[in-house]
Amino acid sequence: MKMNIVCIPGDGIGPEIVAQARAVLDSVADIYGHEITYQDVLMGGASIDVHGIPLTDEAIADARAADAVLMGSIGGDTTKSPWYQLPPDKRPEAGLLKIRKALNLFANLRPAVLYEELADACPLCSEVRQGGFDMLIMRELTGGLYFGERKTYTENGMRHAVDTLTYSEEEIRRIAIKGFEIARKRRKKVTSVDKANVLDSSRLWRAVVNEVAGEYPDVTLSHMLVDNCAMQLVRDPAQFDVILTENMFGDILSDEASMVTGSIGMLASASLNDTKFGLYEPSHGSAPDIAGQDIANPIATILSASMMLRYSFDLDKEADAVDRAVKAVLQEGWRTADIMSEGCRRAGCSEMGRLIAEHIRQQ
Repeated sequence: MKMNIVCIPGDGIGPEIVAQARAVLDSVADIYGHEITYQDVLMGGASIDVHGIPLTDEAIADARAADAVLMGSIGGDTTKSPWYQLPPDKRPEAGLLKIRKALNLFANLRPAVLYEELADACPLCSEVRQGGFDMLIMRELTGGLYFGERKTYTENGMRHAVDTLTYSEEEIRRIAIKGFEIARKRRKKVTSVDKANVLDSSRLWRAVVNEVAGEYPDVTLSHMLVDNCAMQLVRDPAQFDVILTENMFGDILSDEASMVTGSIGMLASASLNDTKFGLYEPSHGSAPDIAGQDIANPIATILSASMMLRYSFDLDKEADAVDRAVKAVLQEGWRTADIMSEGCRRAGCSEMGRLIAEHIRQQ
């Protein structure tokens, strides 16, 4: 297979971690007979430095023409960088919002995996974390409360604020289809999370999800209220496979789920549109304080590349090889500084990438 991938190294540690993800992808291509073409594109602070804006129209066009986008991290030190003296719409993070809108990236995927080798980093009690867990939160990314009409006004001397939560049937249907399709690649279980006991938008959400479920008889569907889901994530996270939910609930629950893993440097993510196209990036930030020191953890970006293989190219076998290689390196005791523990062997960013790439070649 020929793969045309746009790379957005970004800022801070972004170039370092993207380089290691590319090295892993190159190993996959060599072993499985694929051909990868990369094109580097500027976004965030790197684009501001060259073009004066965080994302150009030309960069968007390049991304749109690709099969997928692999991104590092965007932004810098908000207290020191001159980028943050600019108006909000000219700052690095504005580029990320712009590309999501331009490419219609409405489905956000955030895996939360607790590896047995890193169980001690999990803040949950030993009984709960025993055996680890592997869930994926699918969050609707372009609708709901964050994108509804809003206003602030004064009436009779009293200030009021209004935010509108609106979803159309089509917005719900397309994210539900993505959720069920991806569940088929996992353990075939979807938990749809809403607040249907209170909100009309949630009642429509539940009704449409039920309709979509009829097209996927091999996938088990259950419904859960969002407050109960928040509790269950810390009580028994292993019960979840795919959590399907709307924008605001997904924002909150995905952050909760990421923290119970205890290792933000391990957390991948993807944002998909209604085709196979996706933007893949680590969930962590740009860590400007350690940039250029070869100590960053590239695993989240490498796992994001694995998601790219799985969801944009349907290369499940190759994605499994990457996932196995990551696990094998952890089992051998290799750790970057952020996940280091007693008795383990320390690896820098480039060394960790090399070790994972070598394991792929050895499988």
